[in-house]
Amino acid sequence: MRSFAPYVPGRALFIYAHPDDIEFGTAGTAIRWTDAGATVAYLLLTSGDVGIADTRLTRTEAAAIREEEQREAARVAGVQEVIFLREPDGLLANTLDLRRKLVREIRRFRPEVVVCGDPTAWFVSDTYVNHPDHRAAAAAALEAVFPAAGQPHLFAELNDEGLNAHKVRKLYIEGWGSGDTWVDISHTLERKIAALHCHASQLHGWDPEPMLRQWSAEAAKGKEMDYAETFRVITLVNDEEFAKMAPPGGSPS
Repeated sequence: MRSFAPYVPGRALFIYAHPDDIEFGTAGTAIRWTDAGATVAYLLLTSGDVGIADTRLTRTEAAAIREEEQREAARVAGVQEVIFLREPDGLLANTLDLRRKLVREIRRFRPEVVVCGDPTAWFVSDTYVNHPDHRAAAAAALEAVFPAAGQPHLFAELNDEGLNAHKVRKLYIEGWGSGDTWVDISHTLERKIAALHCHASQLHGWDPEPMLRQWSAEAAKGKEMDYAETFRVITLVNDEEFAKMAPPGGSPS
């Protein structure tokens, strides 16, 4: 196990299935990084259009509501860009076509770090089975990052668009309470809660603050912090190789 070191990537891309997934899970880390000067983008594979169980709304209307809620949550977090792929909500599948779309966005944004869920997380509590969209999104993200995004002969047609191969330095895989790296969110939890409150269509008057505080306190237990988010971190490009990726006089892009 390793404790949290105050690492801040230059650019980070958070890849998740639905609007509000990041706010429930890893927004405290996103806020910590944006506060420290990182450029952060959110990539949502669906627009959460079946997440509003009101038959008076069309799925198009529901998607518009949820996308705007996500954009507002991102503004609270200081996130610079929100991308929606608008894949089928509730029916998300880890296909080669989806991998290509993710590779396109990774090569365009060129993140140092990608943050995503854990595709192996099925039974995360005794009252919840992890949503299949969450698992599909996580698997698709991992397979797009490695090896596809960094291999120039995979999806080579993207080179014609100027989207050349890009190697992600680190993967931060959401720990669901376990992992090897703890990010101290003691000073960003309030804004994480505020960001989650932007998803009014999902809360129905329920205040998620006590639950988020409990989760974050449990994650930090035994560490020198009050509140934490937990990750399994995989380093795909070591420090020496990463330094070589930097252009003269600058940092890797």
